[in-house]
Amino acid sequence: MKLTDREQRIRGGEAGEPARVAIEQQIAVGDFFGAEAFVPVTNVHMMGDMEVMGDAGFAFIETLVAQGGRFVVPVTTNARCVDFERAASVRQDPALVARERALVAHLRALGALQVDTCINYQTVYQPHFGEHLAWGDTGTVIWANSVTGARTNYEAGPAAVAAGLTGVTPAYGYHLDDQRAGGPRFEVRCALSDYADWGALGGIVGRRTLDYWTVPVLTGMPATPTGDDLKHFGAALASYGSCAMYHMVGVTPEARTDADAFRAREPATSHVVDDAALAAFYRTYPENRPEIDVVVFSGPQLSVLELRRVVELLRGRRAHGNTALIVTTDFANREVARHLGYVKAIEDAGGQVLSGACWYIMEPAKMAAAFGWANVLTNSAKVANIIGGYRLHPILRRTDICIEAAVTGRLPAEGRLA
Repeated sequence: MKLTDREQRIRGGEAGEPARVAIEQQIAVGDFFGAEAFVPVTNVHMMGDMEVMGDAGFAFIETLVAQGGRFVVPVTTNARCVDFERAASVRQDPALVARERALVAHLRALGALQVDTCINYQTVYQPHFGEHLAWGDTGTVIWANSVTGARTNYEAGPAAVAAGLTGVTPAYGYHLDDQRAGGPRFEVRCALSDYADWGALGGIVGRRTLDYWTVPVLTGMPATPTGDDLKHFGAALASYGSCAMYHMVGVTPEARTDADAFRAREPATSHVVDDAALAAFYRTYPENRPEIDVVVFSGPQLSVLELRRVVELLRGRRAHGNTALIVTTDFANREVARHLGYVKAIEDAGGQVLSGACWYIMEPAKMAAAFGWANVLTNSAKVANIIGGYRLHPILRRTDICIEAAVTGRLPAEGRLA
């Protein structure tokens, strides 16, 4: 790779041992992917929780702190696996909580901004068109590339840390124009009326793509999506298809027209997503019994508008005694929601509003064992895709059906597809 004078000095150790090690790692990554040079980044978003990093990641961060490492660009943190104020109420392991506290302290010593959110693009930092980033977390990356037209690859934990220490990242993949051209076309002919529908659409497109290096193009959108619609769509597309970018013609900035999206190339393949396809996707998450153990609104964290929707659907009712209701959001949204009365309304209904965490990384298998949970109902296609790996039974349904189940303890008739 061709290095600038500054990058050569970092490699020579002038910026300290952590930065030297970081740029050597980045050079190896760049060489692997055929990068010719580095590109400066203005913002880094890193996954830095114990569930993701484990003991090896903890030791890595601990060493950087001991060596005097310090981030040189703004670095924000992704959702945690612990809400420290509510860890006891969800029966999390005290050892995990203590280890997470220590990790938070180490990251703060490096200069990280402890925002603990997977929706940084909604509450902390909205990147601009063409801006180069080094972001981790699937939902944040696909949003940045697609919705704002910023540029980033999926940066794993150590890669994001390295970018924070050096202020640069290898210029390959989605930092380059050629990688951002559309591939397969998906003509959307289905009605989309709920966040779960948008997540299901992302799951359908993702299952038919299954390629990090492919950019699906959606045409014929039946409605103008909201930011939360795009959040659920992108998070699901990334989860099911490993996709880091999409174009939505007439919606996203690099796809004003078909020609823009495909860069004047022909679509690789063409597909139609209709109402039958959407219904078939929901049927891949059948109920195994009507009783619901826990209703989860998480993954991604909820916006203030999503929190309001939960409160509106609850209408002052209480969750069933045999059904837990869990909602996750970030600190900024929780404070606004507290001011507006939404947090009190959910908690008065018997629900829990967790801050700074996402449920699916909170060791859900251990939590389920502690409470005797098996059936998990959610409106998040991303959570439904992930949670089966913890030997829980996921059921994906629209938001109103999830709330009715939370209140009655059973999946309502309109939500039973088996």
